[in-house]
Amino acid sequence: MSSDGALGGPTENSIREKLQVALKPLHCDIINESYMHNVPKGSETHFKIVVVSEKFNQQSLIKRHRMVNELLQAELQTGVHALSIVAKTPEQWEASSKVVTASPACRGGFGK
Repeated sequence: MSSDGALGGPTENSIREKLQVALKPLHCDIINESYMHNVPKGSETHFKIVVVSEKFNQQSLIKRHRMVNELLQAELQTGVHALSIVAKTPEQWEASSKVVTASPACRGGFGK
């Protein structure tokens, strides 16, 4: 299920499963932002991931992003066009008031 309780598509579910198994997150939101872009309805091409894991302790932000990108290599090679990653330690998550900034509106694409 996605963060809003709805069932996710196959790509979203694959992302969620891989993150759950590898990172054992304390918090994990997989947000399909494809609807915000010029893609067909029901697409799974643009995602925002919010993941909080103790495995991120003592890791730089770039290393956290690399961990996530390596886990999702297959998805990134087979259809996921854009991936926004918020990767926090439990302490950072608590200090952030558990708030994630909304993604900006799409500015075009496809020659716009």
